[in-house]
Amino acid sequence: MAKEIERKFIVINDLFESMAESCHHIAQGYVSLRKEGTVRIRVKDDTAWITVKGISHGAERDEWEYRIPVADARQMLERVTEGAVIEKYRYLVPFQGHIWEVDRFLGSHKGLVMAEVELSATDETVALPPFVGEEVTGDPRYYNSSLAAGRSPSGISSI
Repeated sequence: MAKEIERKFIVINDLFESMAESCHHIAQGYVSLRKEGTVRIRVKDDTAWITVKGISHGAERDEWEYRIPVADARQMLERVTEGAVIEKYRYLVPFQGHIWEVDRFLGSHKGLVMAEVELSATDETVALPPFVGEEVTGDPRYYNSSLAAGRSPSGISSI
């Protein structure tokens, strides 16, 4: 079992696009949306995973992730997911020793752009890039599982 430690922020401008080293298309859905643990299916370009995530404790939670065949993942997204399948573009942005993942959501969440950074410890300090605004780590309104369940944060301005 691995621990996922990440901080999440609202993106306030599009500077990340010119700073990105790559961009990927992601489609993901949830087989389980229980607050005690989610089960996610994700297809990123031509690779797929099933991921189980435990309950969040601030910026930290348990995580198990396994690669699966893309054809199986696509069938699961079509047939067995709860809620909506989320589609987004993920930009990978290096900034002062960390790789930031910036998600520009498509579909019903179009206009929402979030950035997250994975850390090696909960007390690790990280320099904030010029495209991030308010921190929303631990706010369930911004969990991808909440977005898939149809709950969308209000008051988000598009960039």
